[in-house]
Amino acid sequence: MNRRTFLQNSGSLALGAALVAPSAAAATLPKPNRQRVLRAAHLTDIHVMPEMEGFQNPPDGMAAAIRHAQAQADKPELLLFGGDLIMDSTKTEKAKALAQWDVWNRIFSAEVKTPHRIALGNHDVFGWAIRDQPEIAADPHFGKALALERLALKDRYYSFDQAGWHFVVLDSMMIDYANKHGYTARLDDVQFAWLARDLAAVPATTHICILSHIPLMSVCVFFDDDLESTGSWVIPGAWTHIDARRIKNLFRKHSNVKVCLSGHVHLADDVTYLGVRYLCNGAVSGGWWKGDYQEFGPAYALVDFFDDGTVENRLVNYRKV
Repeated sequence: MNRRTFLQNSGSLALGAALVAPSAAAATLPKPNRQRVLRAAHLTDIHVMPEMEGFQNPPDGMAAAIRHAQAQADKPELLLFGGDLIMDSTKTEKAKALAQWDVWNRIFSAEVKTPHRIALGNHDVFGWAIRDQPEIAADPHFGKALALERLALKDRYYSFDQAGWHFVVLDSMMIDYANKHGYTARLDDVQFAWLARDLAAVPATTHICILSHIPLMSVCVFFDDDLESTGSWVIPGAWTHIDARRIKNLFRKHSNVKVCLSGHVHLADDVTYLGVRYLCNGAVSGGWWKGDYQEFGPAYALVDFFDDGTVENRLVNYRKV
């Protein structure tokens, strides 16, 4: 029975009748004797670029965040970079996009001393928002090829194992010629089929973490713009995954999927739905290096993974702007 049918038929329910909801997966509760097996730093939405007038200095900010994370007294053993690594390549001419990647590669190679994994973000994709320009669409680096090359990534999505956990890194963006942003947040069918196979191959006793740039599920997207003025809470398909239902249904088959990490919104939330915890972890750049974005300043997250499938997540404001 869907919500509309329930409301239509509710008048026929006898007084005192009980509606029993289908059982839902309960959130994993910490065990008293749990052991932490991994500490990670989640750094998302860095949006680095050469220094620009009127902005805080993005190169210094990127370096400061990485140094701060690696200088923790209780150090992270893994850095998870959550996409939107550069300010923008989607609607930027190639020379300027390359200049941004040059800054990223220079700081990354100088500062990163910790094992790391990287997800693509929408602003890392070259040319999708200006695809009507023939020279852009014909460029061999059009789309994700440029980012994959500069990041030395073989694939736009992949998985790996560390400290008894299985990690899946997704590509959140599909090209959408009808969308002014050039993309919609969803998994293409090939990637979704791969994800289903990957999850099925993981032993049921192994806990799983999903890393995506765009949230699979989120509350803070409701506040990313003045949606109330439209008279309806209509969330654009570029803000959060429009295929969340089929992803949720897939996760229901695998109770060892425990946590999903994302960024994109530059806001932070903590949502648990059907036993899966969805964490949107703000932005290293805060308000795109102009200060705070709404209630959230420049930050990264420290994420502790435990052997019982639980996580602890803490935002770290690494500097004041």
